[in-house]
Amino acid sequence: MAGVTTRRQAAAAQQEKNATTVNGNAAPVMEQENAPRDILDDLDDDEPAENIFLFYPNLIGYARIILAVASLYYMPIHPRTCTLLYSISCLLDALDGIAARAYNQSTRFGAVLDMVTDRCTTSCLLTFLASAFPRWAILFQLLISLDLASHYMHMYATLALGGSNTSHKNVDKSRSFLLNLYYTNKNVLFIACFLNEAFFVGLYLLSFSSPLLSPSLLETVPPSTAAAIHQGAQVNSSILSMIFANPYSAGALEMARANKMDSFWPWVITGVSFPVMAFKQVVNVIQLVKASRWLAEGDIEARREARRIAKRRQE
Repeated sequence: MAGVTTRRQAAAAQQEKNATTVNGNAAPVMEQENAPRDILDDLDDDEPAENIFLFYPNLIGYARIILAVASLYYMPIHPRTCTLLYSISCLLDALDGIAARAYNQSTRFGAVLDMVTDRCTTSCLLTFLASAFPRWAILFQLLISLDLASHYMHMYATLALGGSNTSHKNVDKSRSFLLNLYYTNKNVLFIACFLNEAFFVGLYLLSFSSPLLSPSLLETVPPSTAAAIHQGAQVNSSILSMIFANPYSAGALEMARANKMDSFWPWVITGVSFPVMAFKQVVNVIQLVKASRWLAEGDIEARREARRIAKRRQE
């Protein structure tokens, strides 16, 4: 047993070997960053293992996803429940950042999880609005495309040209003053994101409460049609008949009860948040343009470097 050495003893022996004298002079001890990987692994054995997936901010992120999926379930039939679940999911977006700073648990996984959750939830809501307002479907489709494209290109440009350790929120003022303000000022970021979501939530509520935007809410069923419905005829005068075969079923009646709401507050929410929503779309456009130019600048520099290397080889 005396002749058997552990990995930690081997690491200590290697460090002692690095400190031996050369030509009578003591050689410098190998710096940690230049040490062999297995030695560094042994030196870290005493540190407790961390599970990134169970960090508090990431647990909040999982809760956001669960709430968002639940809101999607209620989205076509119960606007109040959907709005409550969706709003809580959005508000937790600010809480995970606070938890990350408070517990020193900021991670790249958490940042990506947060951004992906934001993009997916907003896209799902806009998809519903496209079906609720088919005349404006192309506008909602363009907003989804702009949101996804601008964030993807911005993230890719940051990783490719800024380095793997650079956050997509670290935008230099020289590149874009507006993007720098948007990403570095937490108040601006929170207000812009919150009111942007509030605008689309307001539109969602108006699809259930405003006859101006949803004329089918004003339509009534005449007696002759009501008699036909009793006999099993299909009617396309309201959203109920599109979802339920029997407009007088328990599900249809529950939906009718849930949809009895006044349109005043949805109009207020939509009107107040509209300017901020427009600002957010401007930010997305600038983000897309700046990321495209940054990538193009990187391509130009890479091509120049390739030509220099080719010229040296020819010489």
